[in-house]
Amino acid sequence: MQIKNVQVYKPDFSFASGKIAIENDHFAAEASPEQEIDGQGLYAIPGLVDIHFHGANGHDFMEGTPEALSCIAKYEASCGVTAICPASMTMGREDILKACANAAAFTPAEDEASLLGVYMEGPFVSPHKVGAQNPAFVHCPDLEFFNEAQQAAAGLIRIMAIAPEEEGALDLIKAVHGKVLPSIAHTCATYDIATAAIAAGATHLTHLYNAMPELLHREPGPIGAGADAPWCEAEIICDGIHNHPGAVRAAFRQFGPERMILISDSMMAVGLPNGNYSLGGQAVTVKDRKALLDNGTIAGSATNLFDCMKIAHLHMGLPLETVVRCATYNPARSIGQLERVGSIEPGKEANLLLVDKDLNLKFVLLRGLVILNLL
Repeated sequence: MQIKNVQVYKPDFSFASGKIAIENDHFAAEASPEQEIDGQGLYAIPGLVDIHFHGANGHDFMEGTPEALSCIAKYEASCGVTAICPASMTMGREDILKACANAAAFTPAEDEASLLGVYMEGPFVSPHKVGAQNPAFVHCPDLEFFNEAQQAAAGLIRIMAIAPEEEGALDLIKAVHGKVLPSIAHTCATYDIATAAIAAGATHLTHLYNAMPELLHREPGPIGAGADAPWCEAEIICDGIHNHPGAVRAAFRQFGPERMILISDSMMAVGLPNGNYSLGGQAVTVKDRKALLDNGTIAGSATNLFDCMKIAHLHMGLPLETVVRCATYNPARSIGQLERVGSIEPGKEANLLLVDKDLNLKFVLLRGLVILNLL
């Protein structure tokens, strides 16, 4: 297959006129022009990579069933999110192990997003910054627990969220560094504690600004510590609800586009109407894309990653080249999957989107198979 007449997003994060070759399910240097698709001058970007979200279309990753994960993966692919790393919640030990084992057994159908790994968000969080996590299941940092979960996941856990101020946290960060990416999350950490955690290997910040101390001029906290460390990266939710556009732009100025990662942090309501849902076993009410626990706490998002990218560009003023990078290349690199996905290069999975200048989705190619064609 060959896709011609497109503005191709290049590995140097710029667009250039060109064509794209696909052989079977991977990008190629050249391809037979027997099957040729006219891209009509649209932008050709890699399939998106969401490394932090909880569910979609009425299902939650923590259900731990093949049916739930298949439904989630199918919805994500239909929205242009062609590779996923779903997140666990702070729940019971057996619930976490079940979800991890379910991920290990998952093989996507032809219209389902590729599973790149698992994001272990909880239970090693601060009881004082649980956010939408269930405080009843908060657990002290525990290497044995992590190893058990990683074994159940067959090594698929890519990121482990942790509050570095909790007793034993720094030791756990050091113990798993190099095997998984520890991420500062749901934390009350000071600047000094966060700096120590980053030095120990926690070079990632979970949903920047949310469930962590604010950046203050005398107490810069984990945000200031992360910005100071040029090797530390940060996720951010650009659904227009979690963070003010000015705060998003400030984060990109502090960290630079090379260190920012767009995530959705979506829960099961994404793709569905207003109503009552759940997240991590807790009741959630969703209205106009705002998901709230009964106590008013924001409970994940009801916006998929493609729409977060669109909001970041059209309503927050971030350049197109930047938002595409932060929804494709950067997340794939973060979880060590850049050789597989994240850019349009020979040998990588042929996951491709065609969009217009307003980021309307016109075409989705998933591992070489056309699953959406509005051309």
